[in-house]
Amino acid sequence: MTFYYIKALHIIFIVTWFAGLFYIIRLFIYQVEANAKPEPDRSILIKEYQRNSMRLWLGITWPSAVLTLLLGTVILWDSPHFLTQSYMHVKLGMVFLLYVYHFICHSIYKQLQNDIYKYSSQRLRVWNEVATIFLVGIVFIIVLKDTLSMFWGFLGLAVFTLILLMAIKIYKKIREKNEG
Repeated sequence: MTFYYIKALHIIFIVTWFAGLFYIIRLFIYQVEANAKPEPDRSILIKEYQRNSMRLWLGITWPSAVLTLLLGTVILWDSPHFLTQSYMHVKLGMVFLLYVYHFICHSIYKQLQNDIYKYSSQRLRVWNEVATIFLVGIVFIIVLKDTLSMFWGFLGLAVFTLILLMAIKIYKKIREKNEG
């Protein structure tokens, strides 16, 4: 019975981790765009976005990422047979890449907290979709579990990624048209 409580908590912290990953990039986008505004709006908005980013990143996203990892490790420790399944290797590979994504987001977070602007809002919009791609991929892998289904899942993920990139491009054109 304890296994199911641990699994439920693992899923809950996955959800809160992804919520943090999705929203932090939006805050980054808003901060980058605020940097182009005239004073005093610029200073007021940047300070607020930095404060909100810190609360989200350090208070929700990081703890959720750590608890997801710890609880997932407990699940694997309790049920090592999962590690004999090929789908689990693929899933763990994607989870590893998700943590790489998380650490890159942390780097961007630190830069923006120090008023270092290396990324455009458009580039951050594209970056924001990376977490979506990981979420879709990991969920399909963990649900489908077999190799043939994973093939179709990855093909669907590739199509999904292309659609997201096209949607971002279309959204950019619409925004530019409305602003200009």
